[in-house]
Amino acid sequence: MSVRGHEKSGGAGNDGDEAGGPDIRTGRRAKALRITGLTLAGLLVLGAGAAGWAYWQLNGNIDSVDIDSALGDDRPAKAVTTPSPDASATATPLPTESLNILVLGSDSRSGEENQALGGGDSGGARSDTAMVVHLDAGRTAATVVSIPRDTLVDRPSCPLQDGESTRAASGVMFNTAYEVGGPVCAVKTVESLTDVRMDHYVEIDFAGFARLVDALGGVTVTTEEDIDDDRSHLTLDAGTHHLDGTDALALARTRYDIGDGSDLGRIGLQHQLVKALLEQVADEDLLAGPTRLYRLADTVTDSLTTDTGLDSLGELTRLAQSLRDLPSDDVTTLTMPVVPAPWDRNRVIADEPEAGELWASLR
Repeated sequence: MSVRGHEKSGGAGNDGDEAGGPDIRTGRRAKALRITGLTLAGLLVLGAGAAGWAYWQLNGNIDSVDIDSALGDDRPAKAVTTPSPDASATATPLPTESLNILVLGSDSRSGEENQALGGGDSGGARSDTAMVVHLDAGRTAATVVSIPRDTLVDRPSCPLQDGESTRAASGVMFNTAYEVGGPVCAVKTVESLTDVRMDHYVEIDFAGFARLVDALGGVTVTTEEDIDDDRSHLTLDAGTHHLDGTDALALARTRYDIGDGSDLGRIGLQHQLVKALLEQVADEDLLAGPTRLYRLADTVTDSLTTDTGLDSLGELTRLAQSLRDLPSDDVTTLTMPVVPAPWDRNRVIADEPEAGELWASLR
């Protein structure tokens, strides 16, 4: 009986071992926890590595130009704004000061994609679109002022990367500044024309604009008249249309089939696009998924050339976050007041004193 009892006891012990007795179950749980912990740690490391790689990749996408160093102190004074008390109370306050940003759209001929979209097949580029974006202190309103590319200006001498300088010129088209001296000369010419300090510079080319619109899922605009422009290759009936990147770019470049065929009609279409894109961004759930967010960020950063003050993902993000409460209804779009040049009816000059008064309001 003692043997049977021993066998029974031993059997119970064996059954307990196989079923996971207290000691063994505890050991297995500890092992499972260690494996789970190691797995989570590995995923965190991989995730951090992927995030670090993504941040490095997005930062590396942005081309930049050190405009401040190139132009030195011979520039309009920076606006002085008192920081808001609420902003200074946070550890890392978002920027709230007033800001002027020169935004250029360049008709770059570089690359097959730009050529296919209408950049042409010759070398060089001009500023096809120029807008001064003024953000009010507090970032509660904004004013976008377009400078017609056909405006005749006095172009100042501009420093070049090789240490030389461009020649000053009088009565030349505004968009030649970018052609002869790149972003630095574009900024210096705008500051000479407006006496307004450009705090930042942002440039996007044909291909970059088209990719950006596509990344946002297209843009919806309403045209008031039929468009059939052979040069921009755009045909639209009057009405509301949802455009992909290629057609949105064509709309931004259309001028010969609307109004009087001048650059002023095209600027009106560009202002429509600006408002429509702001509304599209506001309506989009950009945080719907990390993959989509990364693709959008990759498209944006890969499409831009900025000054060195905006050449990181962190700085661009801070700027975007500071505008999160700015609705499109509080963005005013204007064109610099101009009149036909007396000596060339195909060109325009600043209409004074109205143009000067507009620029003074942005200082």
